[in-house]
Amino acid sequence: MPPASPVTRIKLLVLDVDGTVTNSRHEVTDATCRAIARVRAAGVRVMLATGRRYRDALPVAERLGLVEPLVTASGALVKRPGDHATLHRAAFATGVLSQVVALVVTRGHEPVLYTDSFADGFDFHCRSLAAAGAGAESGGFGEYLARNEYLARVTPDLEQAPPADAFAGFAMGPQEPMQALEAELQARFPAALSVHTIRSPRYREWLCEIAPAGVTKWTGVAALAAAWGIRAEEICAVGDDVNDLPMVRAAGLGLAMGNGRPELQAVADQVVGLHDGSGIDDVAELVIARAAQATESA
Repeated sequence: MPPASPVTRIKLLVLDVDGTVTNSRHEVTDATCRAIARVRAAGVRVMLATGRRYRDALPVAERLGLVEPLVTASGALVKRPGDHATLHRAAFATGVLSQVVALVVTRGHEPVLYTDSFADGFDFHCRSLAAAGAGAESGGFGEYLARNEYLARVTPDLEQAPPADAFAGFAMGPQEPMQALEAELQARFPAALSVHTIRSPRYREWLCEIAPAGVTKWTGVAALAAAWGIRAEEICAVGDDVNDLPMVRAAGLGLAMGNGRPELQAVADQVVGLHDGSGIDDVAELVIARAAQATESA
């Protein structure tokens, strides 16, 4: 009988935020903090890779005591929380973004474009704040603006003059229109965009997220891991939605939350518990057990 293959030690744990680290009440529980502390005590780096804006990811990292760079906006912006330095910012090909925004507007949706403007006190550009006055009565987008109005910059002619440093964006609406928008964007700009539709974790509608081609959470994670000398097979990635697919597929150990989308669970190496249950504890135990097995087989 041939000898058993040695177990690869996990050196980096990558966690999605909403639906993974946070529960259904958008909380990072004490139990989750303890689980992550155990992983770090075992000598494993821990980092976040999220669809959230950088500003929204910071409190989660602080709550968990994490100091590693944050992969935000589904991989389009990577920043270091200690000094807020930008390590990577995606860029659209010349001339593409104005066409994309024009299409979004033509289809009756309101575009939002992210810029790397944390130090300037705002995060995104939109055409108008009118929907903010109606709040939730005007749907998910109105609710989004009502909560984030102070982080917006109004650019009425956004489709003619999108900000040069925009690195990603989105439109928000019911599931079917967002999926239709995704399909049209992919058909019109097949080599220029990375597009996916996800259920908004904190608002009532769906997001069609738009980034430059090739941008995913995994591209951000892989660049950092390479700089640290960590191989893909030494990474555990955990998530719950379709924007987690690339990193769960590519990591040496890809885990899907029990509350995750079926598409993600289908490609994961293992499905763990729910975000309202044992999910993160399960992740911690798997990663720590892998570390112990690797030590024994060394």
